[in-house]
Amino acid sequence: MAERTESESRKLLGRLRETLAQDSAGQERLDRITHLIADSMGTDVCSIYLFRDADTLELCATEGLNPDAVHQTRMRIGEGLVGRVARSKTAVNTPDAPSAKGFRYMPETGEEIFSSFLGVPVQRLGESLGVLVVQSKDARSYSDDEVYALEVVAMVLAEMTELGAFVNNDGDGAMGARHTQPVLFRGGTGQEGASEGQVYLHEPRVVVSNPISDDPHEELRRLQEAIDSLRSSVDAMLNSLGRGADKEQVKVLEAYRMFANSRSWVRRMEEDISLGLSAEAAVEKEQSATRARMEKVPDAYLRERLHDLDDLSNRLLRILTGQGSDTGAEMPEKPILIARNIGPGELLDYGKKLRGIVLEEGSVGSHAAIVARAWAIPLVINAKKILTEALNGDPILVDGDQGVVHLRPEDNVAAAFRDKIAMQAQAQERYASIRDKPATSVCGHTVALHMNAGLMADLPSLESSGAEGVGLFRTELQFLTRATVPRRSELAQIYGSVMDAAQGKQVVFRTLDIGSDKVLPYMKPQDEPNPAMGWRAIRVGLDKRGVMRMQLQALIRGAAGRPLAIMFPFVAQFDEFRDARTQLLDEIEREKKLGHALPSALKIGAMLETPSLAFAPRQFFELADFISIGGNDLKQFFFAADRENERVRRRYDTLNVSFLTFIERIVQRCQETKTPLSFCGEDAGRPVEAACFAAMGMDALSMRPASIGPVKSMIRQTNIAELRAVIDEACGSGAQSVRPAVMGYLTSKSIS
Repeated sequence: MAERTESESRKLLGRLRETLAQDSAGQERLDRITHLIADSMGTDVCSIYLFRDADTLELCATEGLNPDAVHQTRMRIGEGLVGRVARSKTAVNTPDAPSAKGFRYMPETGEEIFSSFLGVPVQRLGESLGVLVVQSKDARSYSDDEVYALEVVAMVLAEMTELGAFVNNDGDGAMGARHTQPVLFRGGTGQEGASEGQVYLHEPRVVVSNPISDDPHEELRRLQEAIDSLRSSVDAMLNSLGRGADKEQVKVLEAYRMFANSRSWVRRMEEDISLGLSAEAAVEKEQSATRARMEKVPDAYLRERLHDLDDLSNRLLRILTGQGSDTGAEMPEKPILIARNIGPGELLDYGKKLRGIVLEEGSVGSHAAIVARAWAIPLVINAKKILTEALNGDPILVDGDQGVVHLRPEDNVAAAFRDKIAMQAQAQERYASIRDKPATSVCGHTVALHMNAGLMADLPSLESSGAEGVGLFRTELQFLTRATVPRRSELAQIYGSVMDAAQGKQVVFRTLDIGSDKVLPYMKPQDEPNPAMGWRAIRVGLDKRGVMRMQLQALIRGAAGRPLAIMFPFVAQFDEFRDARTQLLDEIEREKKLGHALPSALKIGAMLETPSLAFAPRQFFELADFISIGGNDLKQFFFAADRENERVRRRYDTLNVSFLTFIERIVQRCQETKTPLSFCGEDAGRPVEAACFAAMGMDALSMRPASIGPVKSMIRQTNIAELRAVIDEACGSGAQSVRPAVMGYLTSKSIS
């Protein structure tokens, strides 16, 4: 039986290839294919349903059902047995379809006389393209061999659908050309801004142009050679790690080696080849099955292991096709980078030539978001399924303000988008005219505006933006972009170069803020249920004193006798700050004994990112030379709303009366001890929020360079004393947020 199935499958695939090779329209090809399958499998019916949009399947060809139902019968995903196959991405096999769960009768098809039903998904790398169905009058349950053979045929259909083999010249919807229609993706905002350009894929998809083989023996040989090459590369990576390698990295590669040597994985691909698939198609068929399983596995560990297998399959495909990660595609003039996810080192390799970034995954606190903010380029995260739709060179619009991406936009959408970009450009010209003027309000209140940075490439913005200094220099990026711990001398040189580029303006260096979502490549990841509230930032520094000591020494030496300002992140209690401060002063003493130049002035501060620190003893505020409110973390902890969770992070308003009252308390405590206070974070760069912080008594704000112009413009137009009165009145009225009152005031004064 198995030999007959293999022979029949190869024969069917051979006939399929002949049909596909014929110069005919897409509908004619589909009609021939349904006839071939029904004839080969001995069934009364064969039907092909393809997706016309993300939620709707359409009957596109049939042998045995009413031909008038073609392109007329449609169903939603999950509707009927066909919709059930599409939703579950698994086969449905039943001898009695009318009594099966989810059955829906379609009278226009004439299918009431057919009892048995077998449906398999037509899918490519986890993307559902349609459903392939066979039916018979007799109540039969299709054998495992028949199910398997139909899945092999579905794999070929998926590849040919992707290659456009079933497109009608006048077709649209399910029969329209793929990758040609406008598509809207809704994700999350990683970095504000709007940009127009062309798609540039970080990892271009592998194209399998010939899914059917002539010679199974030759395909088996090619597969074995590719697997041998894959195993050798994994072994080489393991051997290159050496004895002192990170245990987690070793574990990942050990998992790779386990999968690469898995007989069951290889055997499934060999069986696919024996049924008539090429080696590439066999790998991709198994990869599609893996991705379908990944979506259903709730266990994070198992999902990660399936991800390892998916990655191995991708490596194997690139070996077989010779399509490396560099396909020779030229970077377009205005590149918008599209990726599943991307590390900081890979992103920095692209440089500032990118006009925007779109990620299928990612988070607002990710490395990519940090770099995108530093470069002031739009970033949209969690744009699901964009990798299955986008092709290199496709026109694309990225709206980082709304977290929206328009792929292959219609002309009217593109025109409206260009108007938005033009308005932003006009606003930037207006901001440039006040670049060298102070952020002084109508009533004479001046606010110091500083910029955030983390890369040497950010420093030119210090002059062009009109910032008075660097209120936050993130030092973790120098650690995150390397495979090993950077040397002290290397860090000292970087810190010195940063101060050189600042040309005498103050730079506040924040010590290493790692942990949470910022895990060093060479640091063992911590299995924490809530890493944002776990072992991170100052907690890591105080536990790993060697690393903190090395960084403090590098900062002192980088200053080379100039004034130095250092800030410790994520301080939750007074003792943590006092301990870190003592460690810094100890390093100053050691450097003095070694005869090294000491900073001409030293300021030691803390980031107030936890509500607990606002209630610290008075001695903390007296001991700190300055305090910077880390608004991003403080807000999420104040409202108990995870800023990585799109369901809740926008739920709570920064201008909420409770939050502003809390900010006012911090301002008052700092005023009592004459401790300089600033606000640092995304909200500091939003003009309305910035004006309100100034009205609450904040004398300094730190933000991304691109925000300084809009914030300065807002403050220079506003009477801060009047705004404070509006805020106080709103707070006393019982309102939940002062935003409506503030916006009403700004509108009445024609301030924008």
